[in-house]
Amino acid sequence: MNSLSSVLPATGMPLLAGFVLMLAFALGTWGISVFKRDASIVDAVWSLMLLLGALTYALAAPAAGERAGWVLGLTAVWAIRLSGHIIWRGWGEPEDHRYQAIRARNQPGFAWKSAYLVFALQAVLAWIVSLPLYAAASGRAALGWLDVAGLLLVAAGILVESLADLQLAQFRARPGNKGRVMDRGLWRYSRHPNYFGEFCVWWGFYLVALSAAGGSFASIIFIVSPLLMSVLLLKVSGVTLLEKDIAERRPGYREYVAATNAFFPGPRRRSSGSETTQGKG
Repeated sequence: MNSLSSVLPATGMPLLAGFVLMLAFALGTWGISVFKRDASIVDAVWSLMLLLGALTYALAAPAAGERAGWVLGLTAVWAIRLSGHIIWRGWGEPEDHRYQAIRARNQPGFAWKSAYLVFALQAVLAWIVSLPLYAAASGRAALGWLDVAGLLLVAAGILVESLADLQLAQFRARPGNKGRVMDRGLWRYSRHPNYFGEFCVWWGFYLVALSAAGGSFASIIFIVSPLLMSVLLLKVSGVTLLEKDIAERRPGYREYVAATNAFFPGPRRRSSGSETTQGKG
């Protein structure tokens, strides 16, 4: 097996450069958020922080190869699509209610506190999640079946996430669906198929990092990325937070919960109520 130093050449500088650039980008966005009084714009730029990291790592690699090109390309597709979707979804809308709650809990002075409570924190998280992207750019192991499996999983995750977002947007665009719970298409088999797609993306990048590391000890470091993303999606800013009070805001959501898996897609269960035709929000 390769040593850690041979798998991650000059580890410190590219990773440090990536972190500094992500943090600078986050704090620049923070300045805009203070002017707009909308901290939720961080959601629209978070994926772009990761793209910035991937680009930095690829440029810093002494001899970025085919693996780095594939990873950078898929990261760009994922990041630009997700950022564009969030910008389009929130255009003209007030600050997301989750950030309104954070703002209320941290007054007075939230405008300044948000620099580290929201934006710097998101930069740190993005940097940790970006570790497999660095591994792909700097690893020298030959391409193998793990690369193929990982890249296919990333592509599938992007497709699932994109389709789920599109289906939900189309559902919400119909006036007759206002206040109803989305349980059609991919949402029929998972209450959060978009988050499941995101989950697949980062476990896919981890498989590529594992291949790039050539089975070295470095793979222990890379697994922090998909594990952190899984915790965020399931327990922090994803499923748990979104469903905290949704049953009170969406009549019929309890029946939807009883019939539908929370995260991993699966067949619907029989519920005591009638078949739901309401909507996710």
